Amino acid sequence: MSKNKLTLNSIIRSELIGDEKQIRKVNALAFGQDDEANIVDALREKCPERISLVAKMNTEIVGHILFTPAVIESDKNIIRGMGLAPMSVLPAYQNKGIGSKLVREGLEIVKANKTPFVIVLGHPNYYPRSGFEKASKYQIKSEYEGVPDEAFMILILDEEKMRGISGIAKYRKEFYAAI
Repeated sequence: MSKNKLTLNSIIRSELIGDEKQIRKVNALAFGQDDEANIVDALREKCPERISLVAKMNTEIVGHILFTPAVIESDKNIIRGMGLAPMSVLPAYQNKGIGSKLVREGLEIVKANKTPFVIVLGHPNYYPRSGFEKASKYQIKSEYEGVPDEAFMILILDEEKMRGISGIAKYRKEFYAAI
């Protein structure tokens, strides 16, 4: 078995008080900047509805994923779902299945909460493995200008609630304010 295909034995659990510094480090190192870490800190402070999970190996947090409320607004209505952002894994642990494990665990919680959709702005070769499709297929656009069509995706979890829904998908305002 190739070393790159080896899935490390990590434990996925909810973020706990005291994890903040390690989560910040994971996001900063994974993205090579502080923007995502700043967003996570702002959402931790202002978004009690968030779902924040970590991947732990021994005593070290090596991965993090965050889901926060998002909406799709149209002329006729607003539907509430979740946005996946950010998802990060320490560079030394990337390509070992930890990110996929975080996504799977997070989506199980989101599904259990009867969330109708999850949006993500991410790698078009990565997120479709978890069922995400181009949001444009459903006439749903990102609020952000210049986002490549293939990078803005949606996972429909409740076909009935999402039937006929189209419009502009929006993340929480902290995504703007923290950068």
